Amino acid sequence: MGDGERAGRAGAADRLTPRAREIATAARELLEESGPTALTLRALADRLGIKAPSLYKHFPDKQAVEVELIAQMLEESAAALESAEQLAPGSLPALAEAYRTYALAHPHLYCLSTERPLPRPALPPGLEDRAAMPLMRACDGDLDLARSVWAFAHGMVILEIHGRFPDDADLGAAWKRGLKSLHPQM
Repeated sequence: MGDGERAGRAGAADRLTPRAREIATAARELLEESGPTALTLRALADRLGIKAPSLYKHFPDKQAVEVELIAQMLEESAAALESAEQLAPGSLPALAEAYRTYALAHPHLYCLSTERPLPRPALPPGLEDRAAMPLMRACDGDLDLARSVWAFAHGMVILEIHGRFPDDADLGAAWKRGLKSLHPQM
C-alpha cells in the first residue's frame, strides 16, 4: 500500500465506523478486482459473508458506498500530487506523471470516480479543493490553465486505461508535447 492509499484509508478512518471501514475496504477490493459493474450490494454482502440488508446499517445505498470510494480516490490522488509537488515544486510534468501513475495503478477506481458526475455535496468538505491545489499552484493560480491541464491529463489517462492508443504510440512524447503546448514556459 502506497502513501496515497494510506492517506485514503486514514481519511476513511475519520469518517467511518470500524464496520463501515470494513465494508468500504471490501467494496474497494471488489471494485479493483472486477470493475465498477461488479460492485453491487449483493456481491459486496457475499464477499463479507453477510446478508445484503445488513449493509444498510452502515451505508444507505450503493451510491453511498461509491461516494466513499470516490473520496478515497481524491484523498489518495491528492497525496500523490502533494508528494510530487514536494519533490519538484511547480513542475507540471512531475504532477502529470504522479497523476498518470496513480490512475493507471487504480484504473477501476479512477473510472468510477471520473466517468460520471462528481457527487460534490456528499464528499468531505474541502477534499476536491485539496486534490486540485497542487495543480493550481503549478499553474500560478490560473484556473483556466489548471482546468485545461487537468482535462488533457484526464483524457490521456482515460484513453490509456481503455486501450485506445496503438501499441507503438509514444505516450511519453505525447504527454510532453501536450503539456508544453498548454504551458509553453515549461
